[in-house]
Formats: sequence, structure tokens, C-alpha cells
Amino acid sequence: MNRIPIIETTKYIEQKVRVCGWVNSWRAHGKILFIDLRDRSGLLQVVFSAENQSLFQLAQKLRPEWVIGVTGTIKERPKSLQNPKIATGQIELAAENLEIFSKAETLPFSIDDDGYQINEEKRLKYRYLDLRRERLKNNLIWRQKIIQFMREYLINEGFIEVETPILTKATPEGARDFIVPARLQPGKFYALPQSPQQYKQLLMVAGLEKYFQIARCFRDEDPRADRQAEFTQLDIEMSFVEQEDILKLVENLFISLVKKFFPEKKIKQIPFPRIPYATAIKNYQSDKPDLRNNKNNPDELAFCFIVDFPMFEWKKEENRWDAVHHPFTRPQSSAIDEIKNHPEKILAHQYDLVLNGYEIGGGSLRTYQPEILEAVFEVMGHKKEDIRKKFGHLLTAFEYGVPPHGGIAPGIDRFLAIILNEPNIREVIAFPKTGDNRDLMMDAPSEVEESQLKEVHIKIIPKNK
Repeated sequence: MNRIPIIETTKYIEQKVRVCGWVNSWRAHGKILFIDLRDRSGLLQVVFSAENQSLFQLAQKLRPEWVIGVTGTIKERPKSLQNPKIATGQIELAAENLEIFSKAETLPFSIDDDGYQINEEKRLKYRYLDLRRERLKNNLIWRQKIIQFMREYLINEGFIEVETPILTKATPEGARDFIVPARLQPGKFYALPQSPQQYKQLLMVAGLEKYFQIARCFRDEDPRADRQAEFTQLDIEMSFVEQEDILKLVENLFISLVKKFFPEKKIKQIPFPRIPYATAIKNYQSDKPDLRNNKNNPDELAFCFIVDFPMFEWKKEENRWDAVHHPFTRPQSSAIDEIKNHPEKILAHQYDLVLNGYEIGGGSLRTYQPEILEAVFEVMGHKKEDIRKKFGHLLTAFEYGVPPHGGIAPGIDRFLAIILNEPNIREVIAFPKTGDNRDLMMDAPSEVEESQLKEVHIKIIPKNK
């Protein structure tokens, strides 16, 4: 007999069914034994009667979190015993057969509550158990729903979803790269993408005009409490657009998303305010201001765009200028002499999407004129020969006709944490790492065999040398 999800058992009153799942709870009342069986879809009360002595004795061995299959007949409970708190509360399964698939040790923590009070390192070590928690299961379901909505929304707007490479080239874009040795090219390395930045610009050169991707990004950053070494963003790039076109697209996407899934939440202001960077710093002392009237009210959503960022910032410890966003951002000046000689005065076509005091996305119009891009890199301290070596592929592509283009990349993890009222992004990621980038469940990063290092021509240098 085929197994059916528990949530569907209400359709089978007085019919025989087979259900499978975990023993959620176990209780005996004389000659009757009750268990609550749990699968992804819900809970179902299963009744074992002593009238079937062999089945009853087998059921007495059951313990919480054992994985079992039960065949029996769905019965309607007496009115006085129905439980309106659960979807299957008006029925129960009269067991006729029991299969024990696997037994379970006593769990290291309870999964019956929200889990916030449990030591997080222990939760991350046993993440596969933590994910049995109803709250986290629902977070992953919401994650899927929201990503699917974003995908369908953009496809309906004429966007093409394109997957870009994970193994790419190390280039100076801001954060440190994770590097991957190339076994077949000794001494050379790939890098994991900090974002698909160059690939999506090359897709604009290719003529796709509207691109998006649910993109995995990797950044080897110093430990931070609410950052992840790998994260997910909604990556968007468009050709023949102005800044406002991009902002309006993203604004409409999030308004539609909130209206569909979270109608109880109120967006403070539509259209989202566009606040110049200088104004935000002056009025709020922050480039990600929390504009809510009541900052303790999670149902108020105060979106805004911060615009007109400085193009460059001075890195005192490195004694050089760096791009505030990234070097591909288009300056608001096309005068090369002004860019080179007065970088402190140059504003950028850069914008951030902010929600309730958190940056949840950033983007810019891109430089598509090679001479301006080269000037930006020179301001940042790169020599011409280094620019051609590291970015020659992009500069060469721009010699074959490139449209004006720009994009944005809202962070999916951060948005989910805010909209689901979670305290951090680890609560909305299936298998997150700690703030210092450790995977406690897999015990990663870890050492590798010496033979593996030899294959890729790498030698470990002890830290004290």
C-alpha cells in the first residue's frame, strides 16, 4: 500500500491508509496505547488496542523519534475528544500493522519548542535534529515560497534566468576570495565568486538585456556575528536602463511579495523613499537608517533606497583610494581628469535597499566605457599592466559593443530573517556556519590528506614560521 502524507488522511475516513514518520509522543492508557505520528505535513493520533496483542506489545517498545510506518483505518474521533488545534484533530488512525524502520537515541535537546534558549553551537552541531523543529521547517518552506515568487515575478517581466560559474578568476573586488587549486594547472587557482558581477555584465554584452539568478556568493571575510562565508542573493542585471528603472522594479517586486504573503505587515511608505547618502549620514548618522515609527513593531516595514554614494573612500591603513561599492560602479562624472585628480568629489550611481535598519541589497549602474573603468582602477592604485592582466577579459568584451547597463542584488537570507521576525540569518539557512565560518556539524574546515595536497602542488607552512 502506498504511503500518504498525514495532512491528507482527513479525506480517508473509514478507509485503510498507510502513513510513515517519526514518533512525536507516546502515552499509554490501560489497554490502549496512543502515539502522535509526525511527518513533514503534520501530526496524526494513532491508536493501538490490546485486542491485537502482538501489535500492542510491539507498539509498547516505541519511543520518541523512532521512525515507523503504520497501516490502519481512519476513524472519526468522538466529538468530545476532537482537537481543533491541529488539522487532523477530528480523526485518528486505528492501527492494524506497524513497521519499525529505525530507532533513535535520546535527543541532545528538545525540538518541541522554538529552540531560541538552546546553546546555538549545540543546535548547529546537530542541525539535522534542529531542523525537525516546526519553526525551522516553516522557515525553509517560506524560503522556497519567496524564492519561487521572485523567480516567477522576474520571468513575467521578461527576465532570463542564467546560471554562472562557481569556479572563476580571482580579481580584486572588495572582500577576500576563497581560492581553489587547479590540479591540472600546477600553481594556478580558481576563485569562488564574491558575486556573479563580471559574468552578468558579460551577459549584457552578449545581448540578453534582462538577467537574473538565485546566486550563491562566497566571501572570505573576518568573523562577524551575522555574516556567512556563503550566502544567497537575487542577482539582477538590465540593459538600456536608468537608475530609477532598477529601483522601481525592485520596489514593485517587494511590494507585491509582501502583499501576497504577509498582508498583516504594513509598508510604511510607498514609493520607498530615495535618500541621498549625505542626507542619511547627516540626519540618521547611518547609511542604513531604521525609519519605523515604532522600532519594536515587527509588522512595520520601512523600506528605503540610499542613493548618491561617494564613488571612492580613503583606506588609511593601505594609503590608497578604494571603490565604496566595487570598481565597476559608474561614476556620476565621465570626466577622466576629474576622476583621477579629485576622487574625493566624485559621486557614484550606487544605491542600497534598506529595510528596518538593515541593508538588504545593493547595486549600481555599471561603467561600460573602458577608458573610465581604467581610470577608476588607476585611482585605486592598480597599474595599467595589472588592470589588463586581471580584467582584460572584460575590457576586451567592451570593445565589441556594450550597452549601458546596471543591476542590483537583494540578499535573500537577510530579507527572510527580517520578514519572518528571526534574530539572525542563521535561522533561515538550512545548514549555516558560525560567525567565524565553521561548520560544526561537518567539522569543517578540516585538514586534508597529505596526498591530496601533493596532487595540487600545495605545501602547508606552519604558522610559527
